[in-house]
Amino acid sequence: MSNSADSPGTGSTGTGPVRRMRPRPVRILTAAVFALAGLIFFTSFDTAKGTDIRQDGSLLKLSDLIQQRSRKNKELDESNATLRDSVESLAESDDGSTKAQDEKLGGLERNAGTQRLTGRAVTVTLNDAPPNATAKLPGYPEPQPDYLVIHQQDLQAVVNALWQGGARGIKVMDQRLISTSAVRCVGNTLILQGRVYSPPYKITAVGDPDRLKQSLAASKAIQTYMVYVNVYGLGWKVTDDGTVTLPGYSGTVDLHYAKPVG
Repeated sequence: MSNSADSPGTGSTGTGPVRRMRPRPVRILTAAVFALAGLIFFTSFDTAKGTDIRQDGSLLKLSDLIQQRSRKNKELDESNATLRDSVESLAESDDGSTKAQDEKLGGLERNAGTQRLTGRAVTVTLNDAPPNATAKLPGYPEPQPDYLVIHQQDLQAVVNALWQGGARGIKVMDQRLISTSAVRCVGNTLILQGRVYSPPYKITAVGDPDRLKQSLAASKAIQTYMVYVNVYGLGWKVTDDGTVTLPGYSGTVDLHYAKPVG
């Protein structure tokens, strides 16, 4: 299909030679676009080999792999806890120890967090702010994305305040903390002892509820966090749970460290 500008001039006749028109830049560009589109289509077809690339299992998102590994770690933790209970039961049946030695060992296990712990508890719940949050109080700037999510420092502030308040044991989500536990965040997800969690985050501590809540209120880091709660709507909730039982830590307790060479 051509437009009028591509037709021979009005002075030509049907019997005379037809003048070959020089290709216009627009036509060259159009041809190049179609050629490039054809090349892309062929490359995509050759790569996919007739499969749906978006559904190819070999191209899983990193987040999918992390969630998969987190579920596997949970299964291994549960299996490890079952085996540990069996070993302890067998050891208690005939270990040759005295009653005093058994009591001392039990005390060490309780302090290490490997045994269940029952007592009055307080739970702190942290959550991200709504994505469309705005400043609720005058004089504050409109929120940046970082203002609206829970950070590692927020979780650590709560855990530290609860320990300072005399907590006898702490559980973050469904895992018991021990002396080597590290509360780490990547983006807006929590990575704890090989497993991944998304908000809301729940931290439960067994101890004197009044002391625990007083320690939370006295924490400077939590006071800073409360500014974001009041201005931008970050989630904050403290509840008395009555009597609860924290699970024992079920992961490995081996320490891994570096040794100098030579």
